[in-house]
Amino acid sequence: MADRVTVIGWDGSPLPVAARSALGAATLVAGAAHHLALPEVPADAERVRLGSVDLAARRIARHRGSAVVLADGDPGFFGVVRTLRAPEHGLEVEVVPAVSSVAAAFARAGMPWDDAQVVVAHSRDLRRAVNVCRAHPKVAVLTSPGAGPAELALLLGPVHRTFVICEELGTEREQVTVVTSDRAADHSWRDPNVVLVIGGFGAPTGRGGWIAGRDPGYPPALRGWALPADAYAIGAAAPAPEATGLGEGESTELRAAQLARLGPRVGDLVWDIGCGSGAAAVEAARFGAAVIAVDHDPAACRRTTTVARRYGVQLQVVQGVAPQVLEDLPEPDVVRVGGGGAPVVAACADRRPERIVAHAATRDDAEAIGRALAEGGYAVECTLLQAVELDTSAWTERERAVAFLLSGRRTHP
Repeated sequence: MADRVTVIGWDGSPLPVAARSALGAATLVAGAAHHLALPEVPADAERVRLGSVDLAARRIARHRGSAVVLADGDPGFFGVVRTLRAPEHGLEVEVVPAVSSVAAAFARAGMPWDDAQVVVAHSRDLRRAVNVCRAHPKVAVLTSPGAGPAELALLLGPVHRTFVICEELGTEREQVTVVTSDRAADHSWRDPNVVLVIGGFGAPTGRGGWIAGRDPGYPPALRGWALPADAYAIGAAAPAPEATGLGEGESTELRAAQLARLGPRVGDLVWDIGCGSGAAAVEAARFGAAVIAVDHDPAACRRTTTVARRYGVQLQVVQGVAPQVLEDLPEPDVVRVGGGGAPVVAACADRRPERIVAHAATRDDAEAIGRALAEGGYAVECTLLQAVELDTSAWTERERAVAFLLSGRRTHP
């Protein structure tokens, strides 16, 4: 094993004393081509071109002497330090950090970034990064070949965002470009680059926070989920049915059970088909998931947009009739079917989301939905839910809701 391993971050500025000292004593230096060309790299040191960090780590583990690994930005932030410290390599490292590429990108844009989400995009799972960009108003994307600004823009589709694209930060070829997402796909961008994806609506950016990333306390007055019907009333000034709370067939308890089985999370895309009041769509978005809310009724679409803005979440609303309208939507991770019955459930199963939930008012409808899920390759669970709201002044029944809750869990990839 190497006697000493030092990881040095480089942001284009002159290396600090500690970095120069470690480099001067190095007998092995690993890094990208532009790192190995730095004048501080000793002429007689073994040079390892840093392609696979795992391969470089194995070479360092066999080396006898002082090793240095050079990396762009802060190597402890989505960088090489994690791989080098992995148990299979057994390397203890000293780190000399530099300004991370994310911090540098936001500095170039003149923006704070404690309220930003930061994601890494690879071609194999680019859609996860895109879903975060759908769901949050400020995201920094660390790109990779095949998962850059153009690919991000193509997958965002009609969701409009502003891109701040920072190419080759810290080098003489550094360039910062501001472009709308619909224009980003028409250009070839140089690697490496960082993309700041800005837009939509959400928590106000003018106030300070207490936690990095998405503030779980926004809006401040809102706590809990599966909120009651009056939380989704639009107001007396709105025309019916916008002024009402939950729609026919919706209930707070049913929504709570549906969300519990779906488990929406950051990086997911949720389809809410038959979004009605918008309650389920908004609450899925409050968990940090990207949401596409679908309904054939223009009033339901307006309601969903209004309550989303009220609660500071971003979602895409699509007016159309399912299952036909689903054909052009991006692939979902989980789906709530609020209307349309077995035909819509079957169409959703064809898209292979991890989980599907639906409900039915009658046993015949429940059996039809269950068959659609089973034939689509899903393990089916059905529960008869009954919720009785009581008037606590007299402890008498105020309202009763009964529904079959069906959930499907994909059994094969």
